[in-house]
Amino acid sequence: MEDRETFDGPGGPRDLISSSFNQDTTSLSVGTKSGYRLFSVTSVDKMDCIHEGAECPDVYIVERLFSSSLVVVVSLSMPRRMNVYHFKRGTEICNYSYSNNILSVRLNRQRLVVCLKESVYIHNIKDMKLLKTLLNIPHNPSGLCALSVSHGNSYLAYPGSQTIGEIMVYDASNLSTVTMIPAHDSPLAALTFNASGTKLASASERGTVIRVFTIPEGQRLFEFRRGMKRYVSISSLSFSSDAQFLCASSNTETVHIFKLEHHSPSREGECPTWGAYVGKMFTAASTYLPSQVSDIMHQDRAFATVRLNMFGLKNICALATVQKLPRLLVASSDGHIYIYNIDTQEGGECVLVRKHRLFEGDKEPQEEQQEEEELEDRRSLPPSNSPSYAATVALPSTPPSSTTLTGYSDGVAKKGDVIPQHEFTKGPVYLDDENEFPPVSNQSN
Repeated sequence: MEDRETFDGPGGPRDLISSSFNQDTTSLSVGTKSGYRLFSVTSVDKMDCIHEGAECPDVYIVERLFSSSLVVVVSLSMPRRMNVYHFKRGTEICNYSYSNNILSVRLNRQRLVVCLKESVYIHNIKDMKLLKTLLNIPHNPSGLCALSVSHGNSYLAYPGSQTIGEIMVYDASNLSTVTMIPAHDSPLAALTFNASGTKLASASERGTVIRVFTIPEGQRLFEFRRGMKRYVSISSLSFSSDAQFLCASSNTETVHIFKLEHHSPSREGECPTWGAYVGKMFTAASTYLPSQVSDIMHQDRAFATVRLNMFGLKNICALATVQKLPRLLVASSDGHIYIYNIDTQEGGECVLVRKHRLFEGDKEPQEEQQEEEELEDRRSLPPSNSPSYAATVALPSTPPSSTTLTGYSDGVAKKGDVIPQHEFTKGPVYLDDENEFPPVSNQSN
């Protein structure tokens, strides 16, 4: 899961700045005024805080690598510096400084990508060496980019134009350009890969149409219409782990879930239904209409929806399997995470089964009790008696080391250079062993 949203508007807890899900949607990272927090999202009934870091205040970027102990943090007080921590040991692995403010960070088990306003830095995650710098990219004020979490298809996507919705697809493993996809007429607003790195979803600033493309070919595979009445700001896109569904959240009260399926024509000999006749009529008519109208007629609508009890607040969404059932997770700037059940056969309106507060003291006890009573009848699963995920990983943390940590990284590549004979990761980096990810010396670019 690659989505992150900065919560700097009104309506939310004063301590909350940003939030993001990790790559497999098992953890939620939250940036706060006092530091950052990591939550486990592997249970419906419990939202355990795995770790609370106070190494630096005003954290507006916090990204965790899967379920490992590696976490990347960027603070508003030092927006040009990226700090990489091993949170279980309470130590700093390294830090890097850049020429401008860091707008986003993306991770997989092979690469760490840092996006600035007009440049992208690609690091080897095993030793944090800088492998490639993409300079003079189109102006990207939001730091929009997506990195595939697949070890075999380590693709990077970012805007290829400031004025229209072109997508540049880059091979972060082999450090080469793959293709350019003309995705939308207006500038891009959201990008995300599926888990295997074979599909890429995109939305433009208009927010009315969401498209899915094949990777690396860049061919349009699906097109979904979120709505026609108004333009919206898409804040996140997320595939399900099997790439059968795609969810989209925005600054409106509705979260849309689309089903990625091709509607096959009826077989010969079957008795055609009235709906089939109408469908054929529209398909035939669309061939004689202008392309803009024809495109609208071929767009699929949402398979399932969620209507939030809020409007205008920023949020991020993710599709996950929690306690063996498909769920929709929505982390909102109001300081809560909402968990919904999804009917994968019928779709329709999703049912809220649990709501968790990320910060204590946001609501009065009476209000909390009332919400608990309203949700009691809709909970589908009893509380688990097994040990929580947080209990298996949380360790007492020690203050971060103030000394320079040394390692085998002996320098920094020049901008635009590719480090010759760099060591590609032979397998996934799990960080189970300190030797798997040894500390490197503090460096600046």
